[in-house]
Amino acid sequence: MRDDDEEVRGRLRGAAQAHRPDRERMLARVEQGMARRERPREHRPKPPARAGASWLRVVTATAAVAGVCAVAGYGVAAALRGEDPAPQSVATSSTPTPDTPDTPRAATAPGRTAAPPPPRRPSGTPAKPPASRGPESGRPPQSAGPPRGPKSVPAAELLWADGSIDPGSSTYWSQSDITLKARKPLTSLTVELRVALGDKVADTGNWRSLPAEDFDVSVGERDGFLVYRWTLKAGRTVPVGEHVFAGQYDHGEGKRDAGGDRYAIRAATADERTAWRGDFF
Repeated sequence: MRDDDEEVRGRLRGAAQAHRPDRERMLARVEQGMARRERPREHRPKPPARAGASWLRVVTATAAVAGVCAVAGYGVAAALRGEDPAPQSVATSSTPTPDTPDTPRAATAPGRTAAPPPPRRPSGTPAKPPASRGPESGRPPQSAGPPRGPKSVPAAELLWADGSIDPGSSTYWSQSDITLKARKPLTSLTVELRVALGDKVADTGNWRSLPAEDFDVSVGERDGFLVYRWTLKAGRTVPVGEHVFAGQYDHGEGKRDAGGDRYAIRAATADERTAWRGDFF
């Protein structure tokens, strides 16, 4: 039995020394075997292989060949040392897993379906809010309109007025009086006196029986008349009663004819308004 072992070892030693492995042939056979394993059952067109995947296959095949050569060398070395080679297992790498796609996938819990991703808008297009809609009727809302002011009423409901030449007038100077009787408190009042120009008519002054600080006064010539105007200031009130507004002026010698003179009044309360016109006959 010992002689048989020596003979076997001698033959193995000689075979190991004479063995010259064909690396290219072994690599080709390994790639053919791997191609048969990866071949699908149905004939479907294969996607183009990536450069990274081909390189990974070559590396895997080379590793497999190196492993086979290492096992063979280990057996030969054991035979040369006179030892029985222990059973060895060769680990080969499985088929490389294709690269994961560029788009990541969200992990989902077992039994659940992942919700589809939201639609993507084109780059640079801002999201626009929904257009607002008008009332259900389709008509624009109607505006309330401007607030309505005091209603117009007959003049006699708010006042009475009369124009006259003051008895104190002289040969070269006169005074025109406007007497106003307010029947209600007035919150707005404008009194205008027009003295016809001619025969050297010129302003010499004016006055009113109401407080001077309650009125704005102006005097000037316009359209052939010497015009006096008294305007009640905002926030002031003319009380109920009789009030006088007077304009004073020089004129030519003698008694002056006032037939061409005029006056006008505009008055209002918070709820009513009216106007009054008169002369000096």
